[in-house]
Amino acid sequence: MKVILTQDVPKVGKKFDVVEVSDGYARNYLIPKGLAMPATESAMKQREHMLSMMKQKEERIAATMNQLKEQLEGAIVEIQVPAGRDGRLHAAVTSQEIVDHLKRQFGIELDRRQIELEEPLHTIGLHNVPVDLHHGVSVRLKVRVIAKTE
Repeated sequence: MKVILTQDVPKVGKKFDVVEVSDGYARNYLIPKGLAMPATESAMKQREHMLSMMKQKEERIAATMNQLKEQLEGAIVEIQVPAGRDGRLHAAVTSQEIVDHLKRQFGIELDRRQIELEEPLHTIGLHNVPVDLHHGVSVRLKVRVIAKTE
């Protein structure tokens, strides 16, 4: 029996895939649990419509992220951190601090999980920090850590 999956099903397929499964598996498990629906003509048209809508949405998001990438490529985020006389930082700079300063200085909002720091920044100077904006859209953000002596 041909069915259209409405959710990802392990070892069967992903959402919106049209798959051939046994009649019993479809009628007794997939359809009653809401994991699939029969692949009728109207269901296939609905599937095509949903796929085209998802593609358009993905294209809009990608265009927005590319514009954001262009803004971030020229930006230098400056963060002042308390440091000792020898230039050693009292506290490391985390991804959350980078996001907060990015919003404060440029009005750009990101999630801290998009900042791909392997570990917090512990040194003064200019750092290239990788940022994953969206699937396949990433940028290296310049972060300048400045010592604020007491």
